[in-house]
Amino acid sequence: MFLTQLLLRNAFRHPLRSLLTLLGLVVAIAAFGLLRTVNEAWYTGVQASSATRLIARNATSLTFVLPISYAQRIRGVDGVSAVSWANWFGGVYQTERNFFPQFGVDPASYLKLYPEYLLTDDEKLAFIKDRQGAVVGRKLANQYGWKLGDTVPLRGTIYGGTWNFTIRGIWDGRDAKTDENQMLFHWQLLNESVKRRFPKRGDAVGVFIVGIDDPSQAAAVAGRIDAMFKNSLAESLTETESAFQLSFVSMSEAILVAIEAVSYIVVLIILAVMANTMTMTARERLAEYATLKALGFGPGFVARLLLGESLLIAALGGALGIAVSFPIAAAFGSLVGSVLPVFEISATTLALQAGAALAVGFIAAAWPAWQMGRIDIVNGLRHIA
Repeated sequence: MFLTQLLLRNAFRHPLRSLLTLLGLVVAIAAFGLLRTVNEAWYTGVQASSATRLIARNATSLTFVLPISYAQRIRGVDGVSAVSWANWFGGVYQTERNFFPQFGVDPASYLKLYPEYLLTDDEKLAFIKDRQGAVVGRKLANQYGWKLGDTVPLRGTIYGGTWNFTIRGIWDGRDAKTDENQMLFHWQLLNESVKRRFPKRGDAVGVFIVGIDDPSQAAAVAGRIDAMFKNSLAESLTETESAFQLSFVSMSEAILVAIEAVSYIVVLIILAVMANTMTMTARERLAEYATLKALGFGPGFVARLLLGESLLIAALGGALGIAVSFPIAAAFGSLVGSVLPVFEISATTLALQAGAALAVGFIAAAWPAWQMGRIDIVNGLRHIA
């Protein structure tokens, strides 16, 4: 009890200095958590990928398509349990700022391959029956205030004109990593429009989603699919869903590395500030520590006194930094929801924030605490005025 009271009194002996140090810790720990969350959010699509889904696309580039006739041939490949397909639409809702992914899909087969999209049976049936129907994720619906039965107009950028869709379902994610910021509508509706305008470009899809029974056979199944279309006019490249997602993440790899580096630099900066503070504190209390040793307190007690004070300030700053991270992340997530659909602070990030705060407190005071533990009583008492 005595040591605790002494630590609390010493920690706030200079209120302004302590408050500024605390403020720096709060900002640093919150910034560290936010930057770590940005990095994790980029990889959420990879983490949410299913081991039982493969993605087949055109081997040349994702901007090239594959014939819809490939679907039947893929179904016959050994190890394949289901096949569906999707086309990127790229429409604009009201203004260009309202960006969110839209895909033309085959409703029945697509939803079977994505059981993490939780829809009621009535919603699924309504979507399948309505050619103008669409389903959206819960976050997307909440963002724009959409309800079942609402008509959503999209201005086509790749496929021109105004497209009106009726909301027939709103899905909830099975877990926090499920993307709830997408819209799905009927691929057949899109295909019919393309065939009317550009007959030679019809009956084509962007990607095939391939369901498999045994994840351990993913590479073998992918090899069989690609071998089947070898030397054709549209060769395929089939890979696991996680590898497909990683191909997008890799485009921003340099930026992600820079963000991660900055997150650690922020911690190093506050470590330097904290170390300077604790060194000043030790120098100011040289006579006090010498007096304690003269009264019979051992070197370990003196060292623990300074180390404990540093850890106390670091723990308070870390706790406050973690606390303010949640509203900051929520506000940031609402601004970048269409780009980073799942933006939540993970347990790993919280643990790293707590660990970083305590590490700063310990390392900053380690050297001055060791010096104060070895202080010579006579030299220390000379500093008494």
